[in-house]
Amino acid sequence: MDDELDLPAYLDLAAAEGLHVLLRPGPYICAEWEGGGLPSWLLAEPDLRLRTRDPRYLSAVDDYFARLLTPLQPYLSTRGGPILAIQVENEYGAYGDDTAYLEHLAHSLRRCGVDVPLFTCDQPADLARGALPGILATANFGSRSAQSLATLRAHQPTGPLLSTEFWIGWFDRWGSHHVVRDADQAAQELDELLATGASLNLYMFHGGTNFGFTNGANDKHTYRPTVTSYDYDAPLDEAGDPTEKFTAFRKVIAKYATVPDEPVPAPAAKLAVPAVALTQSAGLLENAESLGEAVESRHPLTMEELRQDFGFVLYETTLPAAGPVLLELEHVRDRAQVFLDGQPVGVLERENHEHAIAFTVPRENSVLSVLVENQGRVNYGVGIHDRKGLLGEVLLNGSELAGWTSRPLPLTSLEGLPFAATRTVTIGPAFHRGTFEVAEAADTFLHLDGWTKGNAWINGFALGRYWSRGPQRSLYVPAPVLREGANEIIVLELHASHHARTVDFKQTPDLGPTEE
Repeated sequence: MDDELDLPAYLDLAAAEGLHVLLRPGPYICAEWEGGGLPSWLLAEPDLRLRTRDPRYLSAVDDYFARLLTPLQPYLSTRGGPILAIQVENEYGAYGDDTAYLEHLAHSLRRCGVDVPLFTCDQPADLARGALPGILATANFGSRSAQSLATLRAHQPTGPLLSTEFWIGWFDRWGSHHVVRDADQAAQELDELLATGASLNLYMFHGGTNFGFTNGANDKHTYRPTVTSYDYDAPLDEAGDPTEKFTAFRKVIAKYATVPDEPVPAPAAKLAVPAVALTQSAGLLENAESLGEAVESRHPLTMEELRQDFGFVLYETTLPAAGPVLLELEHVRDRAQVFLDGQPVGVLERENHEHAIAFTVPRENSVLSVLVENQGRVNYGVGIHDRKGLLGEVLLNGSELAGWTSRPLPLTSLEGLPFAATRTVTIGPAFHRGTFEVAEAADTFLHLDGWTKGNAWINGFALGRYWSRGPQRSLYVPAPVLREGANEIIVLELHASHHARTVDFKQTPDLGPTEE
């Protein structure tokens, strides 16, 4: 099992530290995670309906529960383990009101040997839609605790009061500001909640990272992708170091419970490596064949039809004649870079509701290439049915443009790229490679000042996305990714590369400006 996916090891660690666990297996988790945690292959069937009693969906859920929960039975509290209770779905009341669907999930959990209490969680206004009779209902909120708990008590006259998600920060999206919440104000909200005698689960206590391509997105009439960092302005930051909010919360909690009589650990050592030169390059379009196998079809195929989870799809076709044209792409999911004979002619972004671009074709049989990036599947609301790539019609001067190749570029391995030394400024998309030395591995932050948009890898580990539009301007690099001696960095730049093609590793992050 991959280390970062080793749930039993996590539960062993919790038990060793004397912690209890509220297990929240979904299958839908939201969490600003790609697709809300639901696997993309579910969307390969065009009419499948997620989070419903669609038999195909329920069959997949039942199989998932059986595979996940059967090995976890020794970790249930009824067997001496740390798992006190297990959640049924997640904030379902914000999505639907099918009690029979929730009942199916509860029965499926029981069939897998779960004999600890079950619970649901919803925002206060959605309790009536998302609760399940006979199952403990809990509430998610971040302020107005007395009012929220009163709503919970009105819905559920007896039983414990629990805020399963007590929001003490928030997440960021590309093109906005870095969201922070004043530590003293958040501590006051915490104090007000604890004074009621209710229980709570801090969301988030420890900030995290949407490594690789795992960030989600929101779409409330406008698509908004989440950034790589999930620092969340949490008491423990993205690197696990205590913040001002940690100290403020510790003081409040000490009023209601015993806290350890020992000093708070100091922030861990950080690494700095300035001006790492990326001296080798490999173009993406020129080397696409080494990154994925093209599939021929009349229409462009979606990522899901290609059985692809993350990354990019490169669509190509030839244009019949020279002259001015209007290219119309009905649905771009999510960002399309358009090239003609390898030269960039424009970008279309779902976020800006763009779907058409005009340009002049220089010659008959010019090659049209459209590189489409999946910027994160929607993780909340009906938008979770978020198929990626080019969807719907493609028109050229009003007529169907048919006869395409669709090439999946998941970028799970970059080993086949023919990197070569170059000193010239590259008009992307291109991969840039460099090496740097580390005497002793430690956490650090990759800064990409002067770069435009793309992805970064350290020793083959996908750190995440960067984008000059911000707010985030650095990527967290955990110490285990590094090794003593030589280390490799690869940066995929989708546009023009930095004229100097250098990056910096610094001891502090840059998550962007906050709202004034």
